[in-house]
Amino acid sequence: MDGGFPGLGTLLNVATVTVGALIGMRAGHRLPQRVRDVVTDCLGLVTLLMAILSALDVTSPELAAAVGSGAPVLIVLGSLLLGGIVGSLLRIEQRLESLAGAVQRVVHRRAGAEEGPEGRERFIEGWLTASLLFCVGPLAILGSLSDGLGRGIDQLALKSTLDGFASLAFASTFGVGVLLSAVSVAVVQGLLTLVGVTLGDIASEAHIDALTAVGGLLLVGIALRLLQIRQIPVGDLLPALAFAPLLVSLVSALR
Repeated sequence: MDGGFPGLGTLLNVATVTVGALIGMRAGHRLPQRVRDVVTDCLGLVTLLMAILSALDVTSPELAAAVGSGAPVLIVLGSLLLGGIVGSLLRIEQRLESLAGAVQRVVHRRAGAEEGPEGRERFIEGWLTASLLFCVGPLAILGSLSDGLGRGIDQLALKSTLDGFASLAFASTFGVGVLLSAVSVAVVQGLLTLVGVTLGDIASEAHIDALTAVGGLLLVGIALRLLQIRQIPVGDLLPALAFAPLLVSLVSALR
């Protein structure tokens, strides 16, 4: 699919998330709580499937050729450890939750959103979970870069369809917080598209594979949160996405 102009894929994605969230908010209250719980569990399982498929990029032949057959797993581990340490020191998860709380208060005053501890927690979980799910996945990264590189918006078109249905399901459970995740999509994917326009083809296949594998493990964390197994602070792990290509370059240079 022809990209038209850089950023078209992100605009399409923002539109589908917005429409899906609005429909979910409109119809969500009509669904029993047990139905919404099942929907969230289904999303968690599908997210886990996507995470596994993404994480398998650690076995990529291109990555092994660039850093050696024994290094890819260590690069992913190093990226997560370094990213987690930096993210924890910067308190990224806590800052994201504070930002979500501030946005929720503004939305409450202007649009009559839920207030109180339960409403605030629901808003934060919806905004943070949806934002991470929509922005951290490989389709978000690869699709935005491809859009910026002029390779078309096929990946973002697929992602937009998936995100539209996901935002509908999420909004039926978490409410208006999911709608605000469209802003996160616009900012993150817009910046990634700009990176693609600026850097051109500098990033190698090995860099992308390492980044995708790390992103897959972050998606595992999101899936565990959705399934209410463990509240992994995925926000604190986000810097790992920056460390992955840096470690690939470092290991390649030292070989």
